[in-house]
Amino acid sequence: MNEQILILDFGSQYTQLIARRLRELNVYCEIYPYNHIPKLHAGIKGIILSGSPCSVRDQNAPQCPDEFLNFGVPVLGVCYGAQWLAQNQKGIVSASAIREYGRAMMKPNTENELFKGISLENQVWMSHGDTITQIPEHFQIIASTETVKVAAFQWIEKKIFGIQFHPEVTHSTEGKQILNNFTTICGCKHNWTPNIFIEQTLSDLKAQLGSDKVVMALSGGVDSTVAAMLIHKAIGKNLFCIFVDNGLLRKNEFEQVLHSYKEMGLNVKGVNAKDIFYAALKDLSEPEAKRKAIGKAFIDVFDTESHLIEGAKWLGQGTIYPDIIESVSVNGPSATIKSHHNVGGLPEKMKLKLVEPLRLLFKDEVRRAGAELGISKDILGRHPFPGPGLGIRI
Repeated sequence: MNEQILILDFGSQYTQLIARRLRELNVYCEIYPYNHIPKLHAGIKGIILSGSPCSVRDQNAPQCPDEFLNFGVPVLGVCYGAQWLAQNQKGIVSASAIREYGRAMMKPNTENELFKGISLENQVWMSHGDTITQIPEHFQIIASTETVKVAAFQWIEKKIFGIQFHPEVTHSTEGKQILNNFTTICGCKHNWTPNIFIEQTLSDLKAQLGSDKVVMALSGGVDSTVAAMLIHKAIGKNLFCIFVDNGLLRKNEFEQVLHSYKEMGLNVKGVNAKDIFYAALKDLSEPEAKRKAIGKAFIDVFDTESHLIEGAKWLGQGTIYPDIIESVSVNGPSATIKSHHNVGGLPEKMKLKLVEPLRLLFKDEVRRAGAELGISKDILGRHPFPGPGLGIRI
């Protein structure tokens, strides 16, 4: 996982989608807020600057340190990212007479390596209120549309590009090929696969956990199941799983899922706690009060059960990458997981260290890893059915 593309997020609604497209191309990438750039290292093969709801002309427009422009790796600015690059190098970004939003036909210079294999005219998706009206002297235009002269540019002496459209959305019909070209320019090996992830994760888990005991709550959902299987493969019976029947599951679900878990070889205990949850919900009608009551009841039940396991040092969780990204605000980085995610409050209460084997994966990658681990389609394709949702709706 040393080789990666770094994505700097300026607050675009599409930033996660850029990452998803790169992962689909078997290229590992990570998202960081523009104002929280990690230390650059040899494993970073390229950098993408995202779009933003802001204007580069605003007084408080997002700005990031520009030392990465001299780091020597290819850079791709998307919409706001492209405008930031142009303005940073003394180009001119102006307000458009009308906000350009929607489909446009782009004519690229197909001799440029960014547009290799791209049609002479193809549809792209525009979404910007500003436009680059003058590029810096050391830039060249490499694509235009009918209304936008500078639809794409390149810094002549460097592999630094800017595009004023979104290649990550499906409305940009050849956008994925453009992103693929960029990763090729970066020299990426395209070897980020479920197999590689599993191999590396198992190695990391064995080193991290050794002979320690891990306790984990299972929900019957995809994330907790795949996370449990990875930990199980790493440490076997030292993983102690707890599956709680909160009385808010589907008909016969508790028995069916418990049976599936045991068939998979997991060391799992089923706990019938219906009455505890029903008592906690008695006379409550306000949705937030119900949600908190369900959460507290779960923590109490899980805490009681986990104390029966002597010497547990770790709490396993099915945290996935969007939980991490969405918890890190562009306006003030913080690594706090959303309060409603997983078993909020448990690590503090139980004084356990966290182990989160899926924290680098998107949901579709979790399913692919699960399939590679041999988990049945019934579990990987199950429709989510969160208990608090049912409790609140009754």
